[in-house]
Amino acid sequence: MIGTFELTVALRYLKSRRQEGFISVTAGFSLVGICLGVGALIIVMSVMNGFRHELISQILGFKGHITIAAPAGGLAGYGELARDVAAHPDVILAAPVIEGQVLASSRRAHAGVIVRGLTADDLAAKPLIADNMVAGSVDFTGDRPGIIAGSRLMRRLGLGLGDSMTLLSPRGLPTALGTMPRSVSWPVVGVFEVGMYEFDSGVVFVPFRMAQTYFRLDDRVTEIEVMVTRPEEPAVTAADIRRIVTDAALPGVVVVDWQQSNRHLYGALQVERDVMFLILTLIILVAAFNIISSLILLVKDKNGDIAIMRTMGATRGSVMRIFLLTGSAIGIAGTLAGALVGVLFCLHIEEIRQLIQTLIGLELFPAEVYFLSRLPARLDWPEVVTISLMALGLAFLASLYPAWRAARVEPADALRYE
Repeated sequence: MIGTFELTVALRYLKSRRQEGFISVTAGFSLVGICLGVGALIIVMSVMNGFRHELISQILGFKGHITIAAPAGGLAGYGELARDVAAHPDVILAAPVIEGQVLASSRRAHAGVIVRGLTADDLAAKPLIADNMVAGSVDFTGDRPGIIAGSRLMRRLGLGLGDSMTLLSPRGLPTALGTMPRSVSWPVVGVFEVGMYEFDSGVVFVPFRMAQTYFRLDDRVTEIEVMVTRPEEPAVTAADIRRIVTDAALPGVVVVDWQQSNRHLYGALQVERDVMFLILTLIILVAAFNIISSLILLVKDKNGDIAIMRTMGATRGSVMRIFLLTGSAIGIAGTLAGALVGVLFCLHIEEIRQLIQTLIGLELFPAEVYFLSRLPARLDWPEVVTISLMALGLAFLASLYPAWRAARVEPADALRYE
């Protein structure tokens, strides 16, 4: 048990005296090192969690959790297959989709985009689009059917709501002079902004029937998007859907879940997260070694005090607890300060980014490189607690050896050399 005596002496040793200046400076560096290590680890892990969450949620918001990809030329009889898949108890939605690459152009510029043809109901069932409309309506099949485009694409082409966007498809009409690109102009009836550069600048939504006509698919589709109740575990449902496709005898149809189609990205994010955790933990480990060095110096400096305490009746355990408290206090103070700095930084990370950008006049984390238009940070409180407990544990372990050395000091030997 820790008594008042051990606590009083430990707190006294934490206060700096002139002759102990170097020791107190070393202890201060240890505290700052733990603070920086804990704060940096919380910030980096939160940003990595944010990137992972934003990328996965936005990828899933645009594409289905499971994709039934049609062979070249499209999939006929998709309606019956979609109904059979939708009857699965784990399936929320099975939406026929037409997808193709085209060139979007205006009088000002042009850009390669992906056209996705869906029904108005299926598009409205995508919260990522329906909840992030910045202009117009998600209903693009009203009195004046048109297309819905991303905000960055609209700015690049210099278009506004109601303007016409020209789409040129390589799947053109054969003529005596060769295949002529198919060109169609449609009005823009809606603009979305989801915050992911790749989607805001490169995706256009078109009414389902208009897309079928434009890509000359007649009554066929290029894929069926499937939304499931457990998107984090799509493999089991995907296996059931493969059996449905096999029973329907549809050659060339491939069923792929989102983890398979994005496995390289998903795996890279996980590896990067683990490596960053390991690297930043070394900062805390270095600070823990600083605790060892500062406490060893403190023990050497306090040999006389230890001998006097022992002769006055202090036990070895009491002396050991004094120096354990001294080292643990440095770890506790550094950990609490680092956790507070890390959490506050994460809660205001976007405002801090904007402030730094304003001060230095440069764009940090450009959307063209990092895909996201803002810097995400997702605090995982169990992870914050784990990091804090790890730092406290390292600080306690670092205090064990110096405390053991202090407890081994023999009063007679210490007083002899004083």
